[in-house]
Amino acid sequence: MSSSTEVVKRQGGPDARGPAGNGSGGVTWLGRWAERAALPVAWLVLFVVFAVLSPDRFLSMGNVSNILGSQSILFMLALAALLPSMVGDIDLSLGGVGGLAAIAIAVLNVNHGVPITLACLVAVGIGAVCGALNALFVVRFNTGPFIMTLGTGTFFTGLIFWVANSTTIVGVAPELSEWTYLRSLLGVPVQFFYCLLIMLAIWYVATYTPLGVRALFVGQSREVAVLSGIKADRIRWGAFVLAGVIAALAGVLYVGTTGSAGPTSVDTFLLPAYAAIFLGATSIQPGRFNALGTGIAVLFLATGVAGLQLLGAQDYAQQLFYGAALVLAVTISRYLRRT
Repeated sequence: MSSSTEVVKRQGGPDARGPAGNGSGGVTWLGRWAERAALPVAWLVLFVVFAVLSPDRFLSMGNVSNILGSQSILFMLALAALLPSMVGDIDLSLGGVGGLAAIAIAVLNVNHGVPITLACLVAVGIGAVCGALNALFVVRFNTGPFIMTLGTGTFFTGLIFWVANSTTIVGVAPELSEWTYLRSLLGVPVQFFYCLLIMLAIWYVATYTPLGVRALFVGQSREVAVLSGIKADRIRWGAFVLAGVIAALAGVLYVGTTGSAGPTSVDTFLLPAYAAIFLGATSIQPGRFNALGTGIAVLFLATGVAGLQLLGAQDYAQQLFYGAALVLAVTISRYLRRT
């Protein structure tokens, strides 16, 4: 473990900046704190602005529940996208994986009468298989993850249209909605807390376990990690497979929220999911993809979209907001990863 710690320090890990904040001592403790807290503060400012502009509607319990509950699909998909990103990969097929899981649930339950619990388990299994296929092509055959997962994502989307016969399937058993969107805790749909638990699990593993330390090495420098005796390929395989499983869970939440599934059910959440993980890399642990930052970024994006909708903004404003957030987040996170 001591040699691994040295690798973290050389590659810009948590101890690399030293007590003053960087190698030269030019950044104060207050400056480091401000850098880490920038996104939570920005979220708070955004919340206050919308609360002032529309106090009656924005501060209502219904709107708070909407911000936390209706964006759970985005939250879950962002957590799925986070895992490959943490180990230096990218998975652009996750929208297709989630959509394939959602359509599998609908087809099995509505068209073939399969119990909803079993249908959900099959969907999660499909997500694991999709993740394993991505790992096979990217890791085993050493291909570029960007173009390869773009290709597999397109393939998964084609499967969705084929299985669904290009139609939206409605009438999924209401028991799923009862355990996702309709059941609430503290006034918030329980599916938000499912996402919260997975986020905390990822944070704990990444921060406090040897596996998390090894994943950090792989994400920082794969070659150095291999030289340090870390089985980088095995960790990348695990990241892709778990990403597929969590993306399938996003599909489960989608079906539970809407009671239906269509050809483009989850795919539309992929862009804001990546906006969230890059935006999250600017906070809590600046310059590193991290679970807590991703969770805060999801809430930031959800608050912005909800506020714009309450103020009467058109649908294109949501896409402008997501796109601008992604461009800004990528720019800042890349800068921080180089400093």
